[in-house]
Order: sequence, then C-alpha cells, then structure tokens
Amino acid sequence: MRTLLHVFPSFAVGGAQMRFARLANHFGPRYRHLVVSLDGAADCLGRLGPDVPVRLLDLPACGKGLAGRLRAYRRMLADLRPDLLVTSNWGAIEWAMANADGRVPHLHMEDGFGPDESGTQLRRRVWARRLLLRRATLILPSQVLMRIAAEAWGLPPRRLLYVPNGIDCRRFAAAPDPDFAARLGLPADGPPIVGTVAALRPEKNIGRLLEALSFVLRQRPVRLAIVGDGPQRPALERRAAELGVERQVVFTGACPTPERLLPSFAAFALSSDTEQMPLSLLEAMAAGRPVAATAVGDTADMVAVLNRPFVVGKHPVELAEAILALLADPDRAASIGAANARRAREVYPSRRMVEAYGRLFDGNLP
Repeated sequence: MRTLLHVFPSFAVGGAQMRFARLANHFGPRYRHLVVSLDGAADCLGRLGPDVPVRLLDLPACGKGLAGRLRAYRRMLADLRPDLLVTSNWGAIEWAMANADGRVPHLHMEDGFGPDESGTQLRRRVWARRLLLRRATLILPSQVLMRIAAEAWGLPPRRLLYVPNGIDCRRFAAAPDPDFAARLGLPADGPPIVGTVAALRPEKNIGRLLEALSFVLRQRPVRLAIVGDGPQRPALERRAAELGVERQVVFTGACPTPERLLPSFAAFALSSDTEQMPLSLLEAMAAGRPVAATAVGDTADMVAVLNRPFVVGKHPVELAEAILALLADPDRAASIGAANARRAREVYPSRRMVEAYGRLFDGNLP
C-alpha cells in the first residue's frame, strides 16, 4: 500500500479538502493517507468513510523561525518516508522548500488564491513558486491557472497537468426535498430562494451577495440561503442587519448533503473575488440550477453557453441584475438549468478526475 503525505494549510471543510475526501472515499484502502493540517483544523475528517486508512499527524516541535520549521519538516519526511508528498496551495509552500532536494516525489495542487492575491500576483511568491516547484508536478483545475503557472511562474510545461474538478452528477440530480429545506428555515411556501454554498471566508465576498440582495428586494420578494460556515459568519450576520435584509437571509451553517438543498434554489449565486474552478458551482450545475456569478477564474467557461450572459462583473448591482433576470423568466431559467446539468454530465464527470488522480497517486508523475 502506497503512503501519501498530504499537507493542507487547513483541513477544515473547503473545496480542496472536499475533493480529497471524495478521492479518498472512492479509492478506499488503496492508499494510506497521512494528513498534516497546518492550522490544526480537522473538520474534513468527518467526511471520510470508515474504510479509508487515514491519520491526522501532529505538527513536530519546531525551533524558532523558518529555519527551525524546515528542519522539523525534513526530519518528519525522513522519518515517515512517504511514497508521495502532496501539498496544497501557497500555505504549504514551506514543505516544498523542505523537500527542495526532491528526495520525496512531490505533487502540488494549486486551486487558486486568497484575498491577498485576488487582484495580482505577489512578486516574492512568483519567484518562490518558480524556484521551489520546478521539480514538482502541478495539478491545476483551471485554464487560467495553467496560463499563470506557465507564463508568470515560468514552470516547465511538462510538469503542469490540467485536471478539472469532477463530481458525481447522479448525486445532485434528485428532486427538491422540501422537508429538508423547511428544517433549515426555508419553507416551500415562501418567496423563491437564491442560494450559495461557500466557506465564509473573505475571498468568497458574501458581503457582495448581501448587497446584491438589498437591490433585488427593491424589485421583488426573495430569500437568500447562505450554506456554509466560517470565521466571517458573525460579521456577515451584522452586515445583513445593517442592510436591513436579515429577515430575508437564512444562514444554514455547514451542510454535508448540499444535494438535498440545491434543487430547492430558484437560482444559485457565486459572489467571489477569486475562484478558479469552484466545486460548489459544479454541484449547482449538476442539480440543474441556473447561475448568477462573478466572472472569476474559469466560471464563464464552466457554465453552459445559455448561462454565460449571467456571469458578470463584481459590482453588486451587476450581480443583482443577473439574479433578477433569472427570477423574472422561470421558463428561461429552467432551460438554462437543464443546459447546465447536461454540461456537468458531459464535461465534468467524476470518473475523469478520479482516473487522473489515481495515475498520479500511483506514482506516474511526468
């Protein structure tokens, strides 16, 4: 059994972590997974099945500063002797530094950027990636990231692999579950529901969606379901109150079964400052939902052609107008949702993603 050492900046529930959980659950006992969570969060462990051999590792005692951390990480790599080091995003870059001699085969997954890099690439990080990831194989889920890695970071093209996220579309093809929605505070007899699924972090900019809601409510009644949790929830609840929309907003908290709620949405909304290939958008597409989204990463290319006019700029009014247009014409919205579901099935099935990761986890690195 091959041993994979995964290093996450956080093992809280998020896109990269949920992709890992789906892969690990699919492969079951095929691999042994060791997980390092640099911030100590471990919520995503609860999403793993009982047949997945997984162990959350304690961080080693480190000396002072970067030099101390690197010594500790090198000792850990030497003691564990994993078959593959799998790092996730910029937050795990020090492990690439600790493995700079290439002693352990290295697979690096880059899913996008935090708020500090949402507008432009930081020069010191560009150079760090260029130097530290040259020996690694990079998995990139978006064409935008492929261009950045090749052109801005100057990494060898043969080391860059485009592996789009995939999902089990059948899981999201169910009919609405009104009882489940009602238990979360969204009864079926109310105004239409616009929903989003997101970790409540700054780069998701749920505040933009709340502002868009305030514009929508000037035109028609609607409810907003914010599915997810995170450090920004208290601030977002205060912002909803400041905007006077708190009665129309339901914070459901984390939901491990979004497929039971998504079909109840009249439209799905994505308000992020930065994304590359969000899993939540794929899930909404598979559930047959029309989408109003900010034009970030590959979002415009992900959705069906019929949906692309509703991928808009970052001003809250633009997002509100896209939502209003979808709600104003239910027949058109239904056609868009059906086209999104077809595209999810045809272009983003989980099988392709699973096969690609299986080859890499087996050690078939370019």
